[in-house]
Amino acid sequence: MEEKKKKKRKPIVLEEIKPEEKLKYEIAVELGLLDRVLRDGWGALSAKETGRIGGLVTRRKRETKEGE
Repeated sequence: MEEKKKKKRKPIVLEEIKPEEKLKYEIAVELGLLDRVLRDGWGALSAKETGRIGGLVTRRKRETKEGE
């Protein structure tokens, strides 16, 4: 039987994230999920948690567009 290969994950460096991803990380901090994301990656979050982050990102982007 073949062994499952683990995907090598590059560590996340907060200073190197792209500006469009920065909002996602800011929301993860607000929800108290950043430690888990940094330790285990985005795949460690539940669908409910990632959906919450996605919804808040969408809301904030819409709010900034309306404010312009």
